[in-house]
Amino acid sequence: MHRGMTPSMAAGQANFLLALLLSLTSSALSQDDFYSFTVKDIKGKTVPLDKYRGKVSLVVNVASECGYTDAHYRELVRLQDHLAGTKHFNVLAFPCNQFGGQEPMGNAAIHHFAKSMYKANFPMFSKIDVVGREAHPVFKYLEESVQAPPTWNFWKYLVNPKGKVITAWPPHNSVVDIWPQVEAAVNRARWDNGQRSTEL
Repeated sequence: MHRGMTPSMAAGQANFLLALLLSLTSSALSQDDFYSFTVKDIKGKTVPLDKYRGKVSLVVNVASECGYTDAHYRELVRLQDHLAGTKHFNVLAFPCNQFGGQEPMGNAAIHHFAKSMYKANFPMFSKIDVVGREAHPVFKYLEESVQAPPTWNFWKYLVNPKGKVITAWPPHNSVVDIWPQVEAAVNRARWDNGQRSTEL
C-alpha cells in the first residue's frame, strides 16, 4: 500500500484495476475470431459479422480503378455464383483507397459501379483503411493471423466457418488460381455440417 493511502483507498484502487483487467480480457476474448467483429455495410448499416459464422468467407479489399479490378470482380462474381447454392460461402468485399488512390469514389458510387458493371452478387461493406494506424480492426485481425498485411488492392483472405484465417493470397494470384483451395474449404464446411453429398 502506497504511503498516505488508506485501506479503503487501496481496496478501491485494487477493485478498479481488477475491473479494468477483466474488461480488457473480456474484450480480447470477444474479438478472437473474424466473425466477432462488427462493420458497416456499403449503405452504412451496422452489420455483425457473426451473421456469416458457419460459412467460409473470402475477404477481399477491392478497388474500382485498379489493373486487377476487371478480372477480379468478374471471377469473384463467378465464384460467388458457383458456391452460393452450398449455403456455406460468401465473398465479403471491403473497398479501400490506400493503394494508388484507386478507389476514390464514395460508398454509393462504389456500390453502383460494382452492381452495374459486374452485377456484384456478394456483400459489400463501407470503404475502410486496411493498413496503418487507421486500419479497421477486422483487417488488423486478418493480417496478424497470417502475418500478411495487404500491400495492394485485391488481397484475398480465406476464413473458415469458425472465423479463423486459413491463408491469404496477393493480387497476382487470381481467383481462378485459388478456386481449388476455396472449394476444398467449402467442402470441409459442408462435411462438418453433415452434408454428405458429392464434392463440388
